[in-house]
Amino acid sequence: MDASFTAEQDEIRRTLRELLQKRCGSAELRAAVDTPAGHDPALWTALARQLGLPGLALPEAYGGVGCSATELALAAEETGRFLAPSPLLATAVLAAPLVLALGTDTQRARLLPRIAAGSLTAALAVPGTALTTALTLTGPNGGEWAGGGRAGGVQARQVGDSGWRLYGQVAQVLDGHSAEVLLVAAHAGGFARSRTLLFLVAGDADGLVRVRQTALDATRPQARLELRDVEAELLGVDDGPNVLRELSATGDTVAAVLAAEAVGVADRALERTVHYVKQREQFGRAIGSFQAVKHRLADVYVQVQAAKSAAYYAAWATGQGERVGGLALAQALEALRTAAAEGIQLHGGIGFTWEHDAHLYFKRAAGDELLFGPVHRLRAYAAEGAHLFENREVTV
Repeated sequence: MDASFTAEQDEIRRTLRELLQKRCGSAELRAAVDTPAGHDPALWTALARQLGLPGLALPEAYGGVGCSATELALAAEETGRFLAPSPLLATAVLAAPLVLALGTDTQRARLLPRIAAGSLTAALAVPGTALTTALTLTGPNGGEWAGGGRAGGVQARQVGDSGWRLYGQVAQVLDGHSAEVLLVAAHAGGFARSRTLLFLVAGDADGLVRVRQTALDATRPQARLELRDVEAELLGVDDGPNVLRELSATGDTVAAVLAAEAVGVADRALERTVHYVKQREQFGRAIGSFQAVKHRLADVYVQVQAAKSAAYYAAWATGQGERVGGLALAQALEALRTAAAEGIQLHGGIGFTWEHDAHLYFKRAAGDELLFGPVHRLRAYAAEGAHLFENREVTV
């Protein structure tokens, strides 16, 4: 592994940071999360047209840039630094890879060029709180999470030779209230042929009710979807690639990108805290000069740098067939939690007020762990997969 970045990767980071510094300051961020969409469409258009961000990891044949997960992770690190509210995670990280892996040639040609151009946003709808299980990050992906019938979730019913209808409810769908196309995981078939499939549902489909939920982290808007006999299109073909396997394969890349994003948030939270303790005076001197404060911030710095190394390695490893995204995500979420909490403490009473941005980093830390963790489950499942705690007979 070459630990240095290429000139193109450095350019992606530099250009993106410059754009976000101009377009995603504190005032712009707060204004964006209060809009019905939960993000600034003009910023999303700029990210798409100037940087090609939605299509960064899509093949050139579909209008993408043709980069790897590493470039996507580096971009996510920069958007994380600014807590930039955008459909990037839902569209480019969660939905687009599944369309690419499972979709028919016609579906790919219809959807992926528009996603790459930023003119189409998408969201992945997984029933209940089973997103991390569906992505095989905190438990085995056996398909039971899809529910159906009395088990809740979404039930798919075939109508005629090729039509499908969906009935059920899904909560906590990232950008589900504004996405123009939804990838809905649903349970199909009876006892004899029970299976989990993915379906394409138009955002304005008849019978679809979308309600934006009040989320702990306003920069990650979520929605509740109610599907009442909604017309849907099967993603791919019924006897095509295994949906559970593709969800699992996508999950490791998702974890690596999320880890990089969390590292960016943690790095920025630490940077702002260091700046504050250099300015804030107590007993006639800056509080950053006190040894106790220095020690606390040094511990956070070490934790953030270690998480950054793990995130970079995980992004690189996705192309090598090595699954370490879950562990990297656990380390990054823990570092973010620590950096955000120390930031609140060292900012004092102002840190958790609405007027100051420090609370936004803390809410991102808590919200991400609720959505994609918790940390101990990410680590426990990784340890289980590595057979770390299995009893082994030792011969002498």
